[in-house]
Amino acid sequence: MAVLDMEPRDIFDNLSPLDHRYWQANKDVFDALSRHLSESGQLACLARVEGALVLAHLEARGLLDASARQAVEAAVAATLPQAIYAEEEKTRHAIRALVNVLQARLAEAGRPDLGPYVHLGATSADILDTGRALSIRGAVLEVILPLLCKVELELCRLAIEEAETPQVGRTHGQHAVPITFGFAMAEYASRLGSCLPGLEAAARGLVGKLSGATGSYNALSMSYADPEGFERAFLSSLGLAPGGHSTQIVEPEPLLRLLLGLNTAFGILANLSDDLRNLQRSEIAEVHEAFGADQVGSSTMPQKRNPWNSEHVKSLWKAFAPRTMTFFMDQISEHQRDLSNSASERFVADYLAGLAAAANRELKVLRGLVVDRDRMLANLALSGGAVLAEPAYILLAEAGVTDAHEVLRRLTLRAEAEGKAFQEVLLGEKELVAILDARLAALGLPAAAVFFSRPEAYRGRAAQRARAIGEACRALAAAQLAGAGGEGGHGAAAKASAT
Repeated sequence: MAVLDMEPRDIFDNLSPLDHRYWQANKDVFDALSRHLSESGQLACLARVEGALVLAHLEARGLLDASARQAVEAAVAATLPQAIYAEEEKTRHAIRALVNVLQARLAEAGRPDLGPYVHLGATSADILDTGRALSIRGAVLEVILPLLCKVELELCRLAIEEAETPQVGRTHGQHAVPITFGFAMAEYASRLGSCLPGLEAAARGLVGKLSGATGSYNALSMSYADPEGFERAFLSSLGLAPGGHSTQIVEPEPLLRLLLGLNTAFGILANLSDDLRNLQRSEIAEVHEAFGADQVGSSTMPQKRNPWNSEHVKSLWKAFAPRTMTFFMDQISEHQRDLSNSASERFVADYLAGLAAAANRELKVLRGLVVDRDRMLANLALSGGAVLAEPAYILLAEAGVTDAHEVLRRLTLRAEAEGKAFQEVLLGEKELVAILDARLAALGLPAAAVFFSRPEAYRGRAAQRARAIGEACRALAAAQLAGAGGEGGHGAAAKASAT
């Protein structure tokens, strides 16, 4: 059988930046994804499905022995993309080309008797949809989910290590009440951590099918009294289950749920990157990305150290998040089944690669992140203590001052107008100070003169929450990472979250 002449191709001749720029930056991750999502990887999944079908037929007939299994597995391994593509040039049909090549490989191995079982009772979508489930499940469980778990562990580390690091809280870009940097990182640890078990469950929940051209088991009914039982046995050998109902194609919702879950995680990474790049602004400068000794920030301004890695993650999200609209559009198939999703679904691989590139870049950012604790403390002091207007209002209100909020609002305006620190203006109000001192003493806190000079001490439960969230999420992510990397079974995180 003719094989396509495959000339070596320089990666810089490729059209997609995923295949040159981002491959260069993510070689290990992309090479791991390639085993599942490249054309070679996906065709290998399809050949594996066809081989599993042959073995299922042989087992159902009592004909399966070690020799037959070895012949089928060897033929599957020898069914190469070049040969399939060459055959497709003649058939103009991808799955029939795969069938022809696999039958030829069995004949070459001296087992032409196994050839009739190749594709027997199946339609193209049985093989395509089942193979797609295998390739996407493998990519998510073996590459993307472990990568997200590593990002989660770095967020947990920062939440715990920086639990006591004072930082001004910000709402609407304005200074609010104090928090800690660990608390800020705990937000993302909590948000990303809540996604991970669901992603694993959704990946393991992908389904396959062997129900024929209309999903009604017409073809298999010619061979088996229980075609649905045969389908279950066949899919079980691949670690899959059938969906509740199929037409010519599987129900689209299992894959849609997985992709939407992944996009939720992608959005969390983008939000985190936005926060980190804003904290790197020159006038804020509370964190810094690692910067190499020979790294250049600007082609004309030698002093520049841009937060380009965080911007890179946000930019990848902008490129790939809109593709969720296509995921929704692929939910629709007309006339029970058409081919309007055949091209669009091929680009799911691009989406998964884009997410993996973003997660890998985020991991590098977090591992090299420099936290400037002194700058955080200095920024907290910029408001002249006005961030403590809230506890002053609460203490006065608790003491029965009905217009406490208005009193404090006017004091902050006066401090601003007079160019004074808030605590200086507040401490000049002797009657208020007397009330505040009494309330603070009742709470076991320092007197007003001390309390309102230390805004970093007013942080509520930020430090405790940061540690608690960091430790809980770290345990779950570590368990999930330890259980990751396999297509079958049940992940450790799923078990941990169920207890």
